[in-house]
Amino acid sequence: MSEKTQQPGHPANRLIREKSPYLLQHAYNPVDWHPWGFEAIEKAHKEDKPIFLSIGYSTCYWCHVMEREVFENEELASLMNKHLVCIKVDREERPDIDRVYMTALQAMSGSGGWPMSMFLGHDLKPFFGATYIPPRSQYGRAGFGEVLERINEVWTTNRAQLAQVSERIGEFLTNLSQPEKQNIDADERVFEIAYESFLKSYDEQHAGFGGAPKFPRGVAYNFLLRHYKRTGKENALGMVLQTLQRMAGSGMYDHIGGGFHRYATDERWHVPHFEKMLYDQAQLVVSFLEAYQITREESYADAARDVLSYAQRVMTHPQGGFYSAEDAESAIDPRDPGKKEEGAFYVWTAEELKAILSPDEMNVFFPRYGVEESGNVIADPHGVFRGKNILHLVHSVEQVALQLGMTSDQVQGLLFSARDKVFAAREKRPRPHLDDKILVSWNGLMISAYSRAFQVLGDEHYRTAAKQAAAFILDKLADPTTGLLLRRFRDGEARFEANLEDYSFFVQGLLDLYEASFETEFLRAAIAFTDRGIKLFFDRDGGGFFDTSGNDKTVIIRTKEWYDGAEPSGNAVALLNLLRLAHMTGRPEYDALAHKSLTFFGRRMVEAPQATPQFLVALDFSLSRPKEIVIAGAADEPGTRAILREIHAHFLPHKVLLLAAGGEEQNALEVFVPFLRDKKMVEGKPTAYVCENYACQLPTTELAELRKLLTQQD
Repeated sequence: MSEKTQQPGHPANRLIREKSPYLLQHAYNPVDWHPWGFEAIEKAHKEDKPIFLSIGYSTCYWCHVMEREVFENEELASLMNKHLVCIKVDREERPDIDRVYMTALQAMSGSGGWPMSMFLGHDLKPFFGATYIPPRSQYGRAGFGEVLERINEVWTTNRAQLAQVSERIGEFLTNLSQPEKQNIDADERVFEIAYESFLKSYDEQHAGFGGAPKFPRGVAYNFLLRHYKRTGKENALGMVLQTLQRMAGSGMYDHIGGGFHRYATDERWHVPHFEKMLYDQAQLVVSFLEAYQITREESYADAARDVLSYAQRVMTHPQGGFYSAEDAESAIDPRDPGKKEEGAFYVWTAEELKAILSPDEMNVFFPRYGVEESGNVIADPHGVFRGKNILHLVHSVEQVALQLGMTSDQVQGLLFSARDKVFAAREKRPRPHLDDKILVSWNGLMISAYSRAFQVLGDEHYRTAAKQAAAFILDKLADPTTGLLLRRFRDGEARFEANLEDYSFFVQGLLDLYEASFETEFLRAAIAFTDRGIKLFFDRDGGGFFDTSGNDKTVIIRTKEWYDGAEPSGNAVALLNLLRLAHMTGRPEYDALAHKSLTFFGRRMVEAPQATPQFLVALDFSLSRPKEIVIAGAADEPGTRAILREIHAHFLPHKVLLLAAGGEEQNALEVFVPFLRDKKMVEGKPTAYVCENYACQLPTTELAELRKLLTQQD
């Protein structure tokens, strides 16, 4: 459950009327919380108080800690209510608000994170900010009471000083979205700069980039795989493959239930922060699928299947949309649901496993997953993993078989039965909190993942899941009259104006789903939402897309996100969408807008390539010779399916795919894809046309000839 039950002496505050799981977690705090909006802002004016803005999300560990230590503290809550107007924001519902104040916090302090604790003037500009603030001063860090006392003093006696600080921050934020003084048309040289930068930061011993903590970075893998395709540099491929292998075998991966945790706290990927985010699952599925296309090694396909199975089992709404996240914490004892620990759902003592497994199962399970009698956790600063084991791959099946004098098949069979037993036992434990809101942006990423999985692995269940999710978004979160999207659905309510990332990620998902299903409605919707997104967000003067429409006047600045972080930038995805649609439809305005934007972000790519890998993916597409591949024939024809299997057996990042099915369906499609007009079957057989810039090679019905055309270097 997301919601908290009423606590003695704590009547519900205004957050009880919200749908956000995060806000509902705070609905019984003694703090007089307000949701973001004019009511709270007007109250701050009327009562002449500064605003305390607290931003987080429902599966955020340190948000939980600060709630327990500060927001449930009666004394501190009383001071907050007396001196502040307190606002809670779910960053996942309102990334527009989060982005403004996170940018400000990073400028003020040099770092950022959640919970975000910002103090604002009546103009909503920040004058002080921090992340987690402890209840009392410790280790040189001021406590919340001390911070509040100091802010109240300056607010009362020297407010002009705070105004000067907030004005400087406001100017900084405004300047961020202005065009660079000298834009750069980035070219192929930036790819080598980026490659060398990733190579320099690569951890040769443990894989991944940089030191602890280590995060999965699907956007980086996207770029490096395309750089390998472009140059043939084995190191570009090797860095990705080694990192994927290491993550899939590590404590970062849930070896019992599937799915990746958010990040590893150590450089060896052993001890994770246990929350699971939908956007990580989606991006990593695509990375594993592309690794499989390149190598044809089944381990990559198996990893993708395992993640998708987890997402369908745990993260899927009955009507098809995907939920957002699972928490890192869960209850240790079902009789005491309020007492929670990090990773409690996932870790095991040796004795717990012995009670579940047969002796033969235990003999293979323990060495395979590194289970030790005294526990195997290498770093445990808070003492929560004492005597516990985080499952990770230590010995291969073949090594275990050799040690025990068994065959690999015997070991594999025992491991299957052991995992089933451990899974069944784990299902009886209190589950981590599930954040069950449905976001358009993250669903778009997942629609892409399932669509791509159908193409590469051929399982019809994946295409069905993608279609159901797309139908959910179109039914629940799209207004057919205005063509607008709303961002969030939960508990029957669709709310909040969608941002650039919602349009961008959903359009990407629709394009991938069209190429997986060839159902015209998905391509038509992708074009419609692209056109709507251009009207709402595109900067005709400077280039690039604003993150918001500007309709909400409480958001003090229209930012342009250029950083590819845990999620790709909405701008980077929008640019690749435009380039793909330009090749699909032949509409030159899509290409022109994409190139204007690539110029706007060119300096960012050159000066900060590790921060912009998804922009580099768009640039790579624009500087390649993308293939327009048209299949003439019915989608369900065996010959058509054989052609598609051949196409998807190859890693072809520089292509668009269209179906000329003939008849009324093709006539309807030709209205916005006129390129299809003369694409017919040859001799009544499904036929492939491989084209570049709409100049086509001779059509072919032969798979061997098609293979030659596909593998010609672009």
